[in-house]
Amino acid sequence: MNEVVGRDDLLLLTLDTLRHDVAVELAAAGRLPHLTAHLPAGTWEKRHAPGNFTYASHQAMFAGFLPTPAGPGPHPRLFAARFAGSETTADGTFVFETPDIVSALAAHGYRTVCIGGVGFFNKQGALGDVLPGYFQESHWEPEFSVASPTSFEAQVAQAEKTVAELPPDQRLFLFLNASALHQPNWFHLPGATREAGDSRLTHAAALEYIDRHVGRLFSAMSSRRRCFAIVCSDHGTAYGDDGYTGHRLGHESVWTVPYGHFFLEPPA
Repeated sequence: MNEVVGRDDLLLLTLDTLRHDVAVELAAAGRLPHLTAHLPAGTWEKRHAPGNFTYASHQAMFAGFLPTPAGPGPHPRLFAARFAGSETTADGTFVFETPDIVSALAAHGYRTVCIGGVGFFNKQGALGDVLPGYFQESHWEPEFSVASPTSFEAQVAQAEKTVAELPPDQRLFLFLNASALHQPNWFHLPGATREAGDSRLTHAAALEYIDRHVGRLFSAMSSRRRCFAIVCSDHGTAYGDDGYTGHRLGHESVWTVPYGHFFLEPPA
């Protein structure tokens, strides 16, 4: 990562609330063609989330604690704040002196931009200001929210605008929190109703919706130079698993998340 930082643009795309099992099933069935085209070997890596709800997980990720590989460790990290005794800081780790990766990248000349999704990014109150406040520039509109059936399209349009307005030599760290998978997501499945509510099926339909538009985001982020992309969930969510519903709880459906990182190459 010490070679990547300063050379490439960076993208962190969190697919808020995405379950690992649903992501794996859809990838194996060929229902995520745009995502699997970039995932190593076309598959998601199984990891453990650093938190069981959005706020906690993103605070950890911004501090350098991305989802952890599910097998026994220790697992070297891509990014880490400098502190004594870290067992996951290795030669390839980008070590920073600030409390978070956002300010560290800004200190290395990156323009840091947040495109929010779920309520913790809506800037409508003190709590909704915390996570966007890490960034030099942040965007949130009602069209980006969990209530919008076209949220990801609107977020991608903002990303395209952001990239287009940057000077060619300006490095970019873009963070996008995709809200489409978070409940309510029933409206992404044809024939589903508000009364019937959300389910694993509507959750899967929301992921397919994201896949239909993610190519535009990848194209924008690689339009100027190579981009290093991290695509992952911040936590999963339960749909009646063992009697549990939702997240901010300690269940396998919440703690286990899909993860992938890869380079997006610029046009030839």
